[in-house]
Amino acid sequence: MVSEGLWSIGELARRAGVGVKTVRYYSDRGLLPEAGRSSGGHRRYGAGALDRLLLIRSLRGLGLPVPEVERVLAAGGDPDGALEEAVSGQLREVECRLVALRWREASLRLLHDGPPGERVERLRLVGTLPAPPDTEPLARFWRRSLPVRLPARVVSAVLDSVVPPLPAEPSPRQVLDFARLHALVSDPRVERPAPPLPDGEYRPAVLYEGLAEAYALASAELAAGRAPHGGGALDCFVDAYARARGTADSAAFRRGLPQLLARGEGPVMTRYWKLAAGLFAPGEPVLGALHHHLSVALRVEAGAGGGTRAGSGSGAGTG
Repeated sequence: MVSEGLWSIGELARRAGVGVKTVRYYSDRGLLPEAGRSSGGHRRYGAGALDRLLLIRSLRGLGLPVPEVERVLAAGGDPDGALEEAVSGQLREVECRLVALRWREASLRLLHDGPPGERVERLRLVGTLPAPPDTEPLARFWRRSLPVRLPARVVSAVLDSVVPPLPAEPSPRQVLDFARLHALVSDPRVERPAPPLPDGEYRPAVLYEGLAEAYALASAELAAGRAPHGGGALDCFVDAYARARGTADSAAFRRGLPQLLARGEGPVMTRYWKLAAGLFAPGEPVLGALHHHLSVALRVEAGAGGGTRAGSGSGAGTG
């Protein structure tokens, strides 16, 4: 320490437990103000520089990049607010890394514990995925089937229902299911999902909003241990298609609707929902399963000689 009570760069570095190059780097960036210079032009620092340097070291120890450290130090009268924002951002980044590591671990376990004869095939599937993978290919697969004039809010709601969220802690089985699902939707030979109604005049927003209500009712009925039936979710389901076509729910319409629904069914969609089912959270309703239950209920009703709207006028439809 010099007689004026100032420290040299070496003394400050020693007291802070860092290298001289580190102190010089922070000084050059303006993070560590100098108190003056010696007669020979050497840097001199006051006692306050030690507290600031220790703070910088603590922030860097948490993984904050230098620009974030600069922003916290420049906050002035609100250092706590700037620190909270910087730490929150770092927490999000760490969580993303942890999710990536969990997906990588599950992928490795899938290969390590899998049958020897299947390891190469599984490697080809999971080896093409980033960690964590991206659900955008699944979203593109569905966007190709949605009407171009569908409102953005409806598109967003549909995608939220049909694209499974990525598990933060996937099992090896979930990794395999997602890899196969990704391969399915990325295969150029796979046809896009068929539109829910034939080409022609119909109101897409009315249909999709009505179906969302029907699926919600069906989910509640299944949770209560009841199969979808007339007077509830099934009426709402049929009503959505009828109103979208600008017609009434009638016996004739119900007899013809199963043929329309069959257009959207097939091996590709069956496989999609089989693979996607295990990626949704336990207890979360899977749209594909709800649609299947409603379609089956409609066919059973038609096969039993039904076709009139049960509970007509009860308000079970979408209005």
